[in-house]
Amino acid sequence: MEKRIINPWQWQNERHYVQGVEVKHVESTLYCAGQAAVHPDGTSSEADMRSQLLLAISNLEEVIGEAGYELRNIVRLNVYTTNHPEFFSCFNTFTEWIAKNEIKQVSTVIEVKTLFETLSVELEATVVK
Repeated sequence: MEKRIINPWQWQNERHYVQGVEVKHVESTLYCAGQAAVHPDGTSSEADMRSQLLLAISNLEEVIGEAGYELRNIVRLNVYTTNHPEFFSCFNTFTEWIAKNEIKQVSTVIEVKTLFETLSVELEATVVK
């Protein structure tokens, strides 16, 4: 698999995403359902945004690992949140995880009216191999 990053500008680098990702010679693609702060027993978290974000990240890591893919090969990572200010108050948690795993992805952060039950953040990813 070949992955080429397209960034006509530099300003997005501080925000930990890229403008485009071209992928060639893909062996397979994994489309992940939105991963949120749902505990292994299926109950939704009632914790704060940062705690929910960490659990959503952990759940996403589990799905990707179980499928035999690598985090660094995430090419699209969309974020759905019920509260932009709260999400961006813990944005460093998110960007540190991206940097640590050498992820170069396109992203969109979308504020939605509600998510399931008590959830406040959901991560949707596409990963290639």
